[in-house]
Amino acid sequence: MSWALEFTEDPRELMRRAGGLLEADPVLGTVVATVTSSAVDALERGEPAPDHPQWWLTVVDEGSGEPVGVVMRTAPFKPYPLYVLPIPDAAASQVAAALVDRGEDVSAVNGALPAARTLAAELARRTGRRVHVHEHTRLHVLNKLVEPRVAPDGLARVAVPADTPLALSWFRAFHADAARQAGRLEPEGSSEQFDEDDVAGRIAQGRIWLWEDGLSTPVSLVGFNAPSFGVTRVGPVYTPGAHRGHGYASMLTAHVSRVLRDSGLRVCLFTDQANPTSNKIYAAIGYEPVVDMANLVITTRARA
Repeated sequence: MSWALEFTEDPRELMRRAGGLLEADPVLGTVVATVTSSAVDALERGEPAPDHPQWWLTVVDEGSGEPVGVVMRTAPFKPYPLYVLPIPDAAASQVAAALVDRGEDVSAVNGALPAARTLAAELARRTGRRVHVHEHTRLHVLNKLVEPRVAPDGLARVAVPADTPLALSWFRAFHADAARQAGRLEPEGSSEQFDEDDVAGRIAQGRIWLWEDGLSTPVSLVGFNAPSFGVTRVGPVYTPGAHRGHGYASMLTAHVSRVLRDSGLRVCLFTDQANPTSNKIYAAIGYEPVVDMANLVITTRARA
């Protein structure tokens, strides 16, 4: 079996080529679908192309002419990792060869296993480097919502413009705290960066919720992505350390998940497998595993 590799820098072309594949499994394809849809919107608003790598690759079965997977490089933060949906191992090896031929300097690969691992390993082999897992993640989908057994004091509310500074500070704290809880060292600038305009835009679209305690103090935050193909992705979920252990995140995540589900959307989220607390919380309210994923780093030396 052979594969055609179709590269494009036009997100509209990716949707034409692989939109049917993404729509057929919109939970598995949620990241590709939302990132690509956002890029289409930016293009149609006349925004200039970003100064970081931005391209998409459709893997096509040459026998049937049907797309079987997508690889993209669109992350706006260093080292600009690839993101990989499931593809056959032979296709992943072919993609690695094509990327080396293109002169792509790839030092990180994220996405579904085993495709991401196969692609990273082949890139490392072809460039004389090694691969290690930086983070194990897991994609979950909500099938049947289970209300939390303990209801903390307070209430959920949609964030308003006056909440922008607080929400921005919590968005920025999310990745650092998650890494610290998992015992990982996060290189500076190696995760999604947020600015005031981004958070303000999410608030304007009603995509950030807060839980207020009995004193009307915000104590937890839950965001979610704009939907694509009927699926929305919850995240980030953040509670500052001083307010943890009271059930705020569980209650707010369940509330937001219920609101989204009742609006007709399917709801999914990612967890860090090294954080048993968050995994337990999401499982308790009805999120079920879909696929294991990993963030892989390609380095020039072996890890001890």
